[in-house]
Amino acid sequence: MKRVLFGLAIGAAAAAIAGCGMMGDQRSGETASAAAPAGGGAKAAAPLVAKSGTNTGGRVTFEQQSGGTLVTVSVTGLAPGSVHGFHVHEKGDCSAPDAMSAGGHFNPTAKPHGQMAMGDHHAGDMNNLTADANGNVRVQFVMKDVTVAPGASSVIGRAVVVHKDPDDYRTQPTGNSGGRIACGVVAAI
Repeated sequence: MKRVLFGLAIGAAAAAIAGCGMMGDQRSGETASAAAPAGGGAKAAAPLVAKSGTNTGGRVTFEQQSGGTLVTVSVTGLAPGSVHGFHVHEKGDCSAPDAMSAGGHFNPTAKPHGQMAMGDHHAGDMNNLTADANGNVRVQFVMKDVTVAPGASSVIGRAVVVHKDPDDYRTQPTGNSGGRIACGVVAAI
C-alpha cells in the first residue's frame, strides 16, 4: 500500500511540474513545457548562420501541436554563461552581414514588445537564451502566438535571430538586445 501511495505522490508531483511553464530565461537543458502538446502537425526549421563576425550557429525547429507550436532550439558558439535575446523576425532574409535584412520582430497583431509570459508581446518574442559552461544552448518550449500552418501568424518565411545581449523585455520595440549574432530563415520541412 505504501508503495502505491508513494507512486501516486510521484505521479502527482510530475503532473504539477508538467503544468508549469517557464516564465524567465530559457537556460540550457531546461524545458519550458515538460509535457509537449499532443497532436504533431506541420514542421519547419531554421538553420542558424553566424552573423556580425561571430562563430554562433545552430538550428531551430517548429512543430505545430494542438496546444501551440513546439520550438526546439540548439545553439553553439556562444560565450559560456552568456545571455541572449531571441526572436522571430518579420522578414525571411538573413543576407546582410549583420542580419539587419531580417527586419523587426514578427508582430502581426501590432502589440508592444514584451516577454512570452506577458499578456501583451510580439508574436515573435521569445525568452532569453542562456548558454551553458561550454557556450551551448539546448532548450524546448511552446509558443502560443505563432503557427507553422499557413496564415497571418505563420513562422514560415520569417527569420529567427539570436542577439548579442539579453532582452530586457521593456525597451520598445526591440528589448535593447543588441546586435544580431546568428540568423536563420524558417522553411517548411
